[in-house]
Amino acid sequence: MNVVREDVDALNAIIKVVVSPEDYQGKVKDALNKYRKTAKIPGFRPGHIPMGLIEKQYGKSVLSEELNKAVNSSLQAFISENKIEILGHPIPAKDGEFKGDFDKPAEFEFKYEIGLAPTFEVPLSSKNKFDYNKVKVDKKLIDQQINDLRRRYGKLVSSDAVSESDMILAQFVELNSDKSIKEGGILHSSTISMEFVEDKKVKKELTGKKVGDKVVVDPKSVSKGGKDTAAMLGVSEAELENVSNLFEMTITEIKGMELAELNTELFDKLFGEGAVKNEKELEARIVADLTGMFANDSDRILTRDVYDTLIEKTKISLPDEFLKRWIKISNEKEISDEQIAAEYDGYAKGLKWQLIQGNIFKTNNIKLDNAEVIDFTKGLLVNNYAQYGMPAPEDKELTASAMQVLQNQEEAGRVYDMLAEQKLMTYFKETVKLNEKEISYDDFVKLAEKK
Repeated sequence: MNVVREDVDALNAIIKVVVSPEDYQGKVKDALNKYRKTAKIPGFRPGHIPMGLIEKQYGKSVLSEELNKAVNSSLQAFISENKIEILGHPIPAKDGEFKGDFDKPAEFEFKYEIGLAPTFEVPLSSKNKFDYNKVKVDKKLIDQQINDLRRRYGKLVSSDAVSESDMILAQFVELNSDKSIKEGGILHSSTISMEFVEDKKVKKELTGKKVGDKVVVDPKSVSKGGKDTAAMLGVSEAELENVSNLFEMTITEIKGMELAELNTELFDKLFGEGAVKNEKELEARIVADLTGMFANDSDRILTRDVYDTLIEKTKISLPDEFLKRWIKISNEKEISDEQIAAEYDGYAKGLKWQLIQGNIFKTNNIKLDNAEVIDFTKGLLVNNYAQYGMPAPEDKELTASAMQVLQNQEEAGRVYDMLAEQKLMTYFKETVKLNEKEISYDDFVKLAEKK
């Protein structure tokens, strides 16, 4: 077997694989002998079929199969032994897949195109400066969190009049355009939450109303529209098209939230017995929890900013035409040239980021060793138990669970991606200069949602 590489340019090369008769004849003969033992041809007993007949019936297909195996094996070995960094996989060359004659088999020559991984430098060092945005955990945010906790553990009580945070139980009756009751129209009881009523005029009109009061409303103004409106009226979403936009809403019950008291009972429910003893310690705990929670978001924003910078400033050339051909050939479903052209920029951007990540890991000797992956997986499992208020099992059982998770290829990929992202974030924070900025929660949310 003779394998030769011919460089076309810095990003493209051709690999020629020349297969001699001695490379395949023995394997073809062995395969045909196996066929002879099991083949069923009328007039002959299995194992006694003339070899000439076997060769005539199966020869070409067996030869093709053995050539394919030999060529693929040689290609992979050549690429591995010569440490050639390629993109995608080798694909048949445009000017013909092979030279040779299956009717008179002798020497065969196969040509494959390969796309070469580019060489480049990642422009990231201590000279790069990035904002590291942190949420300012102020009194407003602390009070909001405390109020949310009190609501979560509070209880619903009857109210005399509707307030902006109450729940209203009401009967909805469909009306005609003149506000008379529509014969055969919708009659349905449902619940609405004043917190989710966005129409300011309707919200103002409902505030202060009492049990028994009637208000004419457009059902969309007291719901979120679509499925929510349909569920409120007891109809399917498809039926909404023929439903009136006028309904008489009769208030049958008003429920308000009585906030839970800030006492030892609540503190123990929230954080465990004795962990928080008073309101001052509660505030300190909330500050710590919020700071930890927002730190992950701060890291994600930093990663996004570094990503944008590196994608823009890292000079990476790709073998575009090769990659487009490779995408088309390797895609399980048929894909048109127009579709590839439309989606290629996004694909190329993703590939560039993979190359940048790989470069950073290789240059800085960042690795994901097996023990580290298992420990990271165990940490994820402990967090899952904590979310459900359950204690983590003993280390032996936890390790076994982690190993079971990693046996699932999809789950293992997710774990490796998360750990790689964490290591990449650590590298960024240790490499670039960070300008820490405290910003309001609202500004932080806007920044996090920015694309």
